[in-house]
Amino acid sequence: MKLGLITSILGDLSFEEMVDFVSGIGLECIEVACWPGGDAERRYAGVSHIDCASLDGEKAAYILKYCKDRGVDISALAFYPNMLDPDLEKREANIAHLFKVIDASKMLGVNLVTTFIGRIPFKNVDENLAEVEKVWKPILKYAEKQDVKIAIENCPMLFTNDEWPGGQNIMTSPSNWRKVFELLGSDHLGLNYDPSHFVWQQLDYIKPIYEFKDKLFHIHFKDIKLYKDRLSDVGIMATPLQFMAPKIPGLGDVDWQKFISALTDIGYKGPACQEIEDRAFEDSMESVKKSIILSTKYLRNFV
Repeated sequence: MKLGLITSILGDLSFEEMVDFVSGIGLECIEVACWPGGDAERRYAGVSHIDCASLDGEKAAYILKYCKDRGVDISALAFYPNMLDPDLEKREANIAHLFKVIDASKMLGVNLVTTFIGRIPFKNVDENLAEVEKVWKPILKYAEKQDVKIAIENCPMLFTNDEWPGGQNIMTSPSNWRKVFELLGSDHLGLNYDPSHFVWQQLDYIKPIYEFKDKLFHIHFKDIKLYKDRLSDVGIMATPLQFMAPKIPGLGDVDWQKFISALTDIGYKGPACQEIEDRAFEDSMESVKKSIILSTKYLRNFV
């Protein structure tokens, strides 16, 4: 298992500065943020450490050499928008950029892209599955041709009022995973599994490791702290940030010993990238770096 970092939290650093920092604290891989240029619509998005739209052979060779010289592998290229955005103009733009990320992943020899399936927030699961089939079969056909795998994170993307009530990603539970995998039937589609999202949804985050072991293409290490007093006040129908908060691994409610033990049970030897989104460490770049260092030190007990 390779311990790494999704680079979006270091969006204020250049590609070179980011790689130097990651290498300097002994991390082995990076899930590289690859959003298109322009203003981000939400936190932790809009970061582009690799510009997939302009990537060519010369730039790819430079990126690979820079990483190799510092002992850092690229685990995946990351782009997390809503691929089923009800605004069809935004949807088409997201899909078009995803194709560029797939091409870049192929060019770099990474052959893995991390993203969301997407969801129309105001439609039910069955209605969204019809959209998934329409949108994703052509994407997967192209990914298969390029021999690039797609790993879907299980984040519901249900944090703010504009994402209410269904969120922006349908791959939120084992039940929905089965439906999507059966519907799309592609060996190139799998999971970027993050246990923290199951904590606040009150789902078992250990059991799915065993059932979906062949679909675990990538792992996210992020923690969540559930505030039960707040939950008892607002209830599960509230937007989740009213009763939980993302934390660095070790400061939340995920039992990392049990989680990583289960990964070793199934023989998982792929990338495991920390996703740092802890507001307690965001007052400065120095604090952000400190949070990554603390998280890495904690996780090195297990990885």
